[in-house]
Amino acid sequence: MSFPVKRSAAFDLVLALDWEYDWDFIRLIESFCRDLGLRTLTVSHLNIAEALRNLRHGELDGRILFDRASGSTPDFLSFQTLALEREWDVIEPVGKLRWASDKATMHLELISRGLHTPYTIILPAYESERELPIEAGDLAPLGTPFVIKPANTTGGSLGVVPDARGLEDARTARRLYPRDKYLLQERVVPDEKDGRRFWFRGFYVLGDIYCAWWDDLTHLYAELPPEEVGGYGLAPLFAIVHAVADISGLRFFSTEIARDAEGRFLIVDYVNENCDMRLQSLAGDGVPDAIVRRIARRIATYTFESVFGRGSA
Repeated sequence: MSFPVKRSAAFDLVLALDWEYDWDFIRLIESFCRDLGLRTLTVSHLNIAEALRNLRHGELDGRILFDRASGSTPDFLSFQTLALEREWDVIEPVGKLRWASDKATMHLELISRGLHTPYTIILPAYESERELPIEAGDLAPLGTPFVIKPANTTGGSLGVVPDARGLEDARTARRLYPRDKYLLQERVVPDEKDGRRFWFRGFYVLGDIYCAWWDDLTHLYAELPPEEVGGYGLAPLFAIVHAVADISGLRFFSTEIARDAEGRFLIVDYVNENCDMRLQSLAGDGVPDAIVRRIARRIATYTFESVFGRGSA
């Protein structure tokens, strides 16, 4: 159900979105929930004002909020805040998302737990320290070229410099988002075999893990069947995704992992907290439909288990 919001209504799952390309994913979740006899409400820009008003007045209740909007839209953040006050199960609270999406924080957390990442230098925000705290010689372990990326400004490769070559590139990049920390990072070259670049995206959703090939040059996905996991020795991918989930505390995210020519698995893009769930059948660079469907089904079964107890689905 997406519109209107009924008064005195209690829903098992409330879905919030503010991106037009999320609708196919949300409709899949709705469909799986409907098959399980669950009541859903979808809140978008069409009905957020009414939903927020009804929630404030006690005329709307729910159990779980699957939130795809509060990180970018104020009204949805107000809706989430009220849902948390009413002790809904929120996936995910904005505070948790912001902590986990900070690349500088996650880099330190990951390496402290023994996970492998590209060699990285973390720079403070330009506003807090205008002079670079490093010298040209400090860049040597990064190799040339290297990658520059802001710690918190994400989406569509915003602020990323993929082919940096020296201190001047770092100085220029820091001024683009002066309040953000920056990472200078070794450029990862993945192993190549059988026409494949060994670069992957792993999805974590409420305890389940799905991994896919993801080409870092074309940005195109391909399914990763079990026989390729075994044939190419890719089982460590799943343990790495599980470890990132444990560290980040998030219940739905994706992460990028590459295997280099030396056989090392490196976490390249630590936590993508708002996964792009466009279906590959509708967008060439979307996620394989089978994975999107599995993720949607897992959200529905999690809701069912929360409402009726585990083992009931």
